[in-house]
Amino acid sequence: MRWMDQLRMKMRMLLGRGVEGARLDEELEFHLEQQIAENVAAGMSAEEARYAALRAFGNPGLLRDETRAMWGWNWIESVVRDARFVAVGIWRRPGFAVTVVGTLALGIGAAAAMFTVVDHVLLRPTPYRDAGRLVMIEESDGTTRTWEAPWADIEQWRAQSRSFSEIEGSGGMGRSFLQGPDAALEVQGVRVSTGLFGMLGVKPALGSGFVNADVRSGKNAGAILLSDAVWRQVFAGDRGIVGKAVRINNDTYTVAGVMPAGFRYPAEVGLSPQVWVAIELAGDETARDSYKAMQFTAIARLKPGVSVEQARSEMLLVQKRIATQYTDDVLRHDHSFVHVDLYANALVDSDVRRALLALLAASGVLWLIASLNATNLFLARNTSRQRESAMRMALGASRWRLTQFTLVEGLLLSALAVTAGVLLAMGSVSFLAHELSQTLPVPVPAEPDAGILLALVGLTVLTTLVATAWPALLAARTSVGPALKQGGMQAGSSRSQHRIRGVLVATEIAMSLTLIAMCGLLLRTIYTLRHVPLGFRTDHIVVAHLSIPSYRFDGRNMTDTLYLPLLDRVQHLHGVDSAGLMTEVPLAKTFVVHLELAMHGKTTQAFMKTVSPDLQKVFGFHMAAGRFFGPQDTATSQPVIVVNMAYAREHSPDPHNPAAILGYQLLNLHKGAKGGEMHIIGIIDDERQRTVADPAVPEVELAIPQITPESGFYQPIEEVAMDLAVRTDRPMKEIVPELRALLKQASPELQSARITTMDQIVEDSYGSRRLAAHLLEIFGASALVLCMAGLYGLLAYVVSQRTRELGVRIALGASRGALLWMVIRQASGMLVAGVVVGMGLAFASGKLVGRFLYGVSEHDVWTMVAAPALLLAVGLIAAYLPARRAARVDPMEALRTE
Repeated sequence: MRWMDQLRMKMRMLLGRGVEGARLDEELEFHLEQQIAENVAAGMSAEEARYAALRAFGNPGLLRDETRAMWGWNWIESVVRDARFVAVGIWRRPGFAVTVVGTLALGIGAAAAMFTVVDHVLLRPTPYRDAGRLVMIEESDGTTRTWEAPWADIEQWRAQSRSFSEIEGSGGMGRSFLQGPDAALEVQGVRVSTGLFGMLGVKPALGSGFVNADVRSGKNAGAILLSDAVWRQVFAGDRGIVGKAVRINNDTYTVAGVMPAGFRYPAEVGLSPQVWVAIELAGDETARDSYKAMQFTAIARLKPGVSVEQARSEMLLVQKRIATQYTDDVLRHDHSFVHVDLYANALVDSDVRRALLALLAASGVLWLIASLNATNLFLARNTSRQRESAMRMALGASRWRLTQFTLVEGLLLSALAVTAGVLLAMGSVSFLAHELSQTLPVPVPAEPDAGILLALVGLTVLTTLVATAWPALLAARTSVGPALKQGGMQAGSSRSQHRIRGVLVATEIAMSLTLIAMCGLLLRTIYTLRHVPLGFRTDHIVVAHLSIPSYRFDGRNMTDTLYLPLLDRVQHLHGVDSAGLMTEVPLAKTFVVHLELAMHGKTTQAFMKTVSPDLQKVFGFHMAAGRFFGPQDTATSQPVIVVNMAYAREHSPDPHNPAAILGYQLLNLHKGAKGGEMHIIGIIDDERQRTVADPAVPEVELAIPQITPESGFYQPIEEVAMDLAVRTDRPMKEIVPELRALLKQASPELQSARITTMDQIVEDSYGSRRLAAHLLEIFGASALVLCMAGLYGLLAYVVSQRTRELGVRIALGASRGALLWMVIRQASGMLVAGVVVGMGLAFASGKLVGRFLYGVSEHDVWTMVAAPALLLAVGLIAAYLPARRAARVDPMEALRTE
């Protein structure tokens, strides 16, 4: 195996160069001594014998180099030598390296941070086996509205569809509280079909999991799987947990296993720790036409070779056949269509997807700006080295060796920049963790994984090629004779290279202006949103989002046993001005009840909320007509209701007088019983409900003191969620512990409620707009710094190269003001060229952020004027410093340097 021997020899030479080099020297010396001995034996004198042996061997140094080339990998060794030389140069003169690394780190850090987000949200949002073939199937009435399917339909899909290898289902369990040794923990309870985890390619880390059986078999009754987070948080990682009993609400389950760490289903972020039970159905729960039938989200795996479009077409035909089996006309209409889409797409909102892709493009632009800046720096570096390069070629170095040296220098600096960029990316993701968790549907870890690290390796190579390939080739084309004949600071500079560097700077300016304009549009949007009248106050309001453990209050009136006593205790806390309860505070997006209401021949969708009478004192909203709830509105008084102006405008009997709706009956509080008729007593001015950007929609509000278990709305509006709003001047760190103590006293499960401020809720409501604005602020500021640095660096280099010329001009009578204007004029040319091109790019890129704008056009005049003005001002400041240096040149000193 000769090739194995050669490989072994080359590896020894590469890894043990010193030892193998000594062995080579010894062997060459041995053969030389042998030849000398033979010559002496032939009758030569010792001196003649040595000269004859050297003539026979040839040049020992050349022979040693040729042998080493045969024994080892010369190109690897030369790269290592170049890297070592570059490292020594960086250590001795770090200025250039720090500038290049800092420049590239900004671009690479932005690109790495955005790629990390895009990778986890768009490319790999679900950590399941072959996730690209998982689809979600939902039923629909043919509009954009979709909903879950009854199990009978899922069974028909299994029987009739030929597009899927597997179809499984899952559904929620409602508010679930796991009873632990010390306290109860809110968990996300999920009902799953027994084949779901197998389809996802996941097995329990502990235990055997569910028995694969039909949903009606009862074989998995009472079995539960715990997530790794629940297992560790509640049961301290007890490996003997399998087979033990646990309680969720008032039900007892037996642990069948623990799922692997990091596994989530559903995959959305921000949800509580998860537990899973098997779907078990009986009676009306399996019927298709029953309104009591349980509804499930269907997840399916496409067969190989089947596209989503093909599956969607087939399922539409299948569903038309299934819809004919519904006897209820309303249900038949609502379940006559299906919607099929990739599961990953179902997780990510289209606006979020567009925002991430736009931000990824913006980070790519910033990376390109940084790379062009680095290219400019390398061009300047190689121009100043042209005399050195010419000397090397004169001494025998090939043009490829000079190119290789520049590429190795660029690769080493790019690797350092990637390291710094990764740290910047991790810091950025951590810094924006709150915004990311509020906007994105899946978690984004700050630490890069293997896939991202591999992408960064590719980015390092690409950055090296972009930043150094061109300067390296230009350096290799250096003409030896002219470069050696020239001397001093002017060596190697040429008009063509100045023009090239000027074009690069102008390109940076153009791309920077694009980012700054996009940033300006989004900042204007955020500014506009922050000045939209909300219809309520947000200052000094603390909000606790309560998940209600209704199982603890079975058979009792929660209004009297939980809500009113809790509200009374909170109102008596020190420093509390007022406190109120509301199903969902404005803009919180925690829980909302939709009603379809008919009045005066019109039908409309409306939000329904229950509130306490003191809520008006907390939020300070204005009554357009009538009155708000008061202490006189109790469980024994006449049921009343309050509507908002949007509802009044739509349903008032007098289109020109919304207040004419006052006194009209709207709902019945007691399921149609006499005496439960609710009359409208007040109209609230419209307020922002779900987002700041969306206008108010119809809303009706009920008084909490009037809600009893006999009320038709008791279960949906009192047994699920409630927000506690407290107006206080006390700091959060003081009031929160006292609030948690009162919540624990009311019910132990409430002490873990999420507590925030109303101001923070408003900020979070901006969603993807705020995330995009913050990231573009960073990108725009970075681009501005890079642009300023590039312009300054070019002009400073030009001034240093033309020091002698400037000295001669001054000696011949040129004024210093003329020299100042000469440099400023050169900078102005690049700035104007860059701004002109950048304005065109800014106008075109406005469409990228058009969907995220509010109250601002894509070509907003103020933004399109302010962005170039800012860039011109910063550019002129950057140009002034080297211009002033040019004007201060001492002609005598300048002439002596040559």
